Amino acid sequence: MTGRRDLALHLIKLVVGVETSQELESYGRRLVAAEGVWRVRTRNTPVRAGELIVGGSLYRVIKGVIVCRQRILGIETVGEGRDSRCAIAVEPTLIPVAPTPKRPFQGWRYLKEDEAPRDLDAGMGADDVPPALVLKLRELGAW
Repeated sequence: MTGRRDLALHLIKLVVGVETSQELESYGRRLVAAEGVWRVRTRNTPVRAGELIVGGSLYRVIKGVIVCRQRILGIETVGEGRDSRCAIAVEPTLIPVAPTPKRPFQGWRYLKEDEAPRDLDAGMGADDVPPALVLKLRELGAW
């Protein structure tokens, strides 16, 4: 595993409008170039934000599969009242994880350490494998 993640609390969030982790990485590079930091915006600020910034990661779901994670660097609430939003600063490096199917959901969800997919070692990525094939292989227990 990469980094210390024991007993950490994580978030999981769907990525919309992106087909692959390469596209997500490209989007992130443009965002960091423009803003200096990669922030993921969402409506609600996690109540357990303090736990998330101590070793937590944001797991990313692309086309129904958890494919990667990014270390959470900070969480802040921007704005006030009905206009408030959450900005989650994440490390720009995408860490590939074992492809794991995930049903659609809205917003984000907490993910306990023992439920999080394991990190993939270098050279074990699923970047070139179509998400539908990854799902089928996972269903068959072959991945």
